[in-house]
Amino acid sequence: MTKRFVLAAGAAVLAAATVSAQNRPARDFEAEITKALAGAKAAAGFEHLGTLVRTCLLPQSGGENTTDNVPDYVTNPAAAPARDTWFAEPARVFDNLYFVGGKLHSAWAITTKEGIILIDTIFPYNSEELIVGGMKKLGLNPADIRYLLISHAHGDHIGGAEMIQSRYKARVVMGAPDWNSVEKYPNRFKTMAPKRDIVATDGMAIALGETIVNVWLTPGHTPGTISYTFTVRDRGRPVTVAYSGGTAFNFVNNTPDPGIRNFQNYIDSQQRMAAHAKAAGATVLLSNHSEFDNAVGKNRMLAGRGEGPHPYEVGADWVQRYFQVMQGCARAAQLRLEQWQATAN
Repeated sequence: MTKRFVLAAGAAVLAAATVSAQNRPARDFEAEITKALAGAKAAAGFEHLGTLVRTCLLPQSGGENTTDNVPDYVTNPAAAPARDTWFAEPARVFDNLYFVGGKLHSAWAITTKEGIILIDTIFPYNSEELIVGGMKKLGLNPADIRYLLISHAHGDHIGGAEMIQSRYKARVVMGAPDWNSVEKYPNRFKTMAPKRDIVATDGMAIALGETIVNVWLTPGHTPGTISYTFTVRDRGRPVTVAYSGGTAFNFVNNTPDPGIRNFQNYIDSQQRMAAHAKAAGATVLLSNHSEFDNAVGKNRMLAGRGEGPHPYEVGADWVQRYFQVMQGCARAAQLRLEQWQATAN
C-alpha cells in the first residue's frame, strides 16, 4: 500500500467522521434530566416524599467539609440548638428494636440475649439525653451496649461515639475512609472521635446473641458510608430491615471530575443496596434521618396501632422504591454536571 493511498484513506475516514458528527443530533440534556426526575417522583409516591424533596428538589451541599475547625457547639454549649428543636421521646418500635433518636436524627438500639447493638449516636450535645437517657426510659441498660455501628462520620451521627466507646467499652464499626477522616481532622471531631477499632468490610456480619447485622459498603454520602440489613421481630414474627446509611449529596461541586464519578459511585451503591435488600426480603426501610423514614411520625402511629399493620412495615416494593428515588435524583444531578461540562467545552 502506497503512502499516498494511506493518507487518502485516512482523510476519507476523518471526513466521514466529521460529517457523522455534524449530522448527529445534539444531546438533549433537559429531556434526560426531566426523565430522571420523573422516575424519582413516580417511585417516591406518598411514602418517600421526604427523600424526594431532600435529594431532588432542595439545593444540595456545596461539597464535603475539608476544614478542621472545632464546632461551635463543642466550644460553646450555648451555641447548640434549643432542646425543643431536636428532642423526641424514645420508643419501642419492634420487639427487639428501639428508637433512641431525635426529631431529625435517628439512633437505634437492637437488643439481643448477649447485649445491645447501637446504630449511630446523634450530636455530642444531645447523645447523653437521647441515647443514654432514652435507653434508660425504655428499661434498657446502656452498659449492655456491645457494638456501636457508625453509618458515616458526620457530627450528627458520630457525635456520641467517643462517649459510648470510652464509657461502655463498646466495639465501634465504621468504614475505612471515615476512620481516616476522623484521624485526619482531630479538631472537627473533638469530643466525638472514637479510637480506631473495627474497619467495616462489604458483607461483614456483626453477630451478637441471636442477631446478625450484615454490613454493606455504600460509598456516596461519604466515602466510607455503610448500610445494613438485619432481622427484627414484630410480636414474635421475623421482619427484615434495610437500613440506609447516607442519603443526601455532600459531594456536589462545579467540577465535572470528580463530581460525575462521585455521582456514579452513589448510584452504584444504591443499586447494590437495593439488591441486598431484595435478597434479604426487606419490608422495612430505616434511615438515620427521620425525614427519610418518618420515624417520629411512625412512632406516634404505633401508639394507636392496636391489631392493625405495623406503620414501619411498608413492604418490599416500597423499600425498593426508596433506592429508586435516590438513584433517579442522583442521575438528574449527574446529568446537570455533564450538561455544565458540555457547555463549558
